[in-house]
Amino acid sequence: MAVSTDPKKIKELLERGVENIYPKKEFLEKELLSGRQLTLYAGYDPTAPTLHIGHGITMLKLRQFQDLGHKVIMLIGDYTGMIGDPTDKSAARKKLTHEEALVNCKSYQKQASAILDFEGANPVKIKYNSEWLGEMRASEMLELTAHFTTQQFLERDMFQKRLAEEKPIYLHEFLYPLMQGYDSVAMNVDGEVGGNDQTFNMLIGRDLMKDLKGKEKFVLTVKLLADDSGKKMGKSEGNMIALSDSPEDMFGKVMRWTDGMIRSGFELCTRVEVLSDKHVKAEPMKYKKLLAFEVVKTFLGEAAAKHGQEYFASVIQENEKPTDIAEIKPSTYDVVTVLVESKLVLSSSEARRAIEQGGVKVDDTKVEDIALKVKKGSVVQKGKRFFVKVK
Repeated sequence: MAVSTDPKKIKELLERGVENIYPKKEFLEKELLSGRQLTLYAGYDPTAPTLHIGHGITMLKLRQFQDLGHKVIMLIGDYTGMIGDPTDKSAARKKLTHEEALVNCKSYQKQASAILDFEGANPVKIKYNSEWLGEMRASEMLELTAHFTTQQFLERDMFQKRLAEEKPIYLHEFLYPLMQGYDSVAMNVDGEVGGNDQTFNMLIGRDLMKDLKGKEKFVLTVKLLADDSGKKMGKSEGNMIALSDSPEDMFGKVMRWTDGMIRSGFELCTRVEVLSDKHVKAEPMKYKKLLAFEVVKTFLGEAAAKHGQEYFASVIQENEKPTDIAEIKPSTYDVVTVLVESKLVLSSSEARRAIEQGGVKVDDTKVEDIALKVKKGSVVQKGKRFFVKVK
């Protein structure tokens, strides 16, 4: 596939959703206009069985490179995922086994295929960093550590916070940025794309490329999708939109975003033109519905977006029941068991809390007794969006 130097597409790539470019924007612009085919990647640690919308944002940027004809690598951090990235963490992550990491990433390609093209003339390649990190000798790791100082790593905000709170910093967490940085060297890439929260780790790779390869590696960081308080969207914050979500759930979750997220949502999570603040402030509900449609369309397809839109309009806004309610045959017929075993809630305590707060209905009647027995054939509803029929 020939490399495109279309100035309009390059401008869009360099500006839309971009936080920073290292060493500078002009360096990458010159590379893109040269017509030389670049090799770049983004890394995804399999710490959970689903990718989320934050991953999707970096994939949209990768797709822009792919559409211009550049070689894109989707790197699965099956080795670094066992360690756990300490970025923005107030405590060490739970370590995974290699088997757990591989199970988690089993469907990553399928989820990513809504954005990235794994076939055709210029397919995205999938690589696993255990291929080189799993074979690394102790002497090679020691050599990598000699390129950096302890002070450089301790300056990171989350480590400073842990020190102030007298929380432990484990040595393996220091090694994580080195390993992520070495990925660039092992693949001999020209650049890396990642979230703005990954800047430190990606710049470690940039330094290693200079020291070990004598090569200038670009780093492009994308903005993070965050709420009005600055809290980012993601699994760690409990407000994740998973790429494996149903159209109904994804549409509904976007509709719960604050009005202040509408404009950034268009910029980061869709391919359509970014709206002005003036338009958003004039009709926030109209544009939030449009945003929800475009987000679902981007990650799940247009048919899914239409389904999510119709579900929201009929079930959420008009309070109608969906036509395709899931069924369950519970082990016992008390309402708490039905809620838990249908996975409408995660625990018995959450079920009881939902009942006490008036958020559970059986056949359109609000449940007030946590010991209520549900009749066969009844429909149990939690909140406005979740239903199950008892067999």
